[in-house]
Amino acid sequence: MLVGYSSSSDDEVDSASGITAWTNKGQTRPRTPGEDSNDGPANKKHRLDQQGPKARLPVPGCVLAMFPEEEDPETEDQSLHDGRVRSFRHERGNWATYVYFPYPPDEDFTELLEGLLEAAGAHGLLLTPQKEFHLTVSQTVVLRHHWIQPFVRSLRASMTTCKRFVCSAGTLKVYSNAERSRTFLGMEVSAGHAKLLEMMKIVDKTMTEFNLDTFYKDPSFHVSLAWCVGDFTARLTDCLQELQSLSDHHEEGPFLLMLDCPELRCTAGNKTFSFPLES
Repeated sequence: MLVGYSSSSDDEVDSASGITAWTNKGQTRPRTPGEDSNDGPANKKHRLDQQGPKARLPVPGCVLAMFPEEEDPETEDQSLHDGRVRSFRHERGNWATYVYFPYPPDEDFTELLEGLLEAAGAHGLLLTPQKEFHLTVSQTVVLRHHWIQPFVRSLRASMTTCKRFVCSAGTLKVYSNAERSRTFLGMEVSAGHAKLLEMMKIVDKTMTEFNLDTFYKDPSFHVSLAWCVGDFTARLTDCLQELQSLSDHHEEGPFLLMLDCPELRCTAGNKTFSFPLES
């Protein structure tokens, strides 16, 4: 706002209108034809104030959909996640990330799993089969969105000389997450452990580069088969021998889970990246 300063000798006040007419050398500035005494800046501002604030245009729905409300962990509906509880607080821009070898189940594996779930159920343990089967070589960590591409580039660069290999698993084992909010039945690797350690160290190098948690010191590489909510490690361990017997006497002989490892994968949120290994 511009403010005009004047002295009593330089101004004349129109007593009828109350409007000050600025003068030059004592001469009153004549009004232009059609100029009304009520059209001064102060009166214009007054009329705008009387009109009130202009109504804002509504934000388009397509724009609102781009920024959904953050899910409150205190009120999150656990029934949408089969009763599972998050290991870390969900925040917009944070992406749960882990590195693994996928395991595509065959018919023999599926039949064994059905038998294991039935046997566990007879002991009052209702296990939910995994939707996807894999063998992890990293912990689940949190990546900010702008870290994903640099993280993937670092992993890809580290994999250029890694060769394809095969590992196998046949020993059932009970696991739980760090919070002991879920219990897992898994099948531990018996052959190929040294190669998996090598892959783990490569992944750990990238994790360290981004100041993220590395894998466990003494890892038990395994494929998770099924899980349940809560800490049921003791009860599942009590019937583990019976479950192992089912695996050892499955059809023609002991079941052996064969995991071909032609590529490593990294999942960050809803994005999955593949790193083929040399044949």
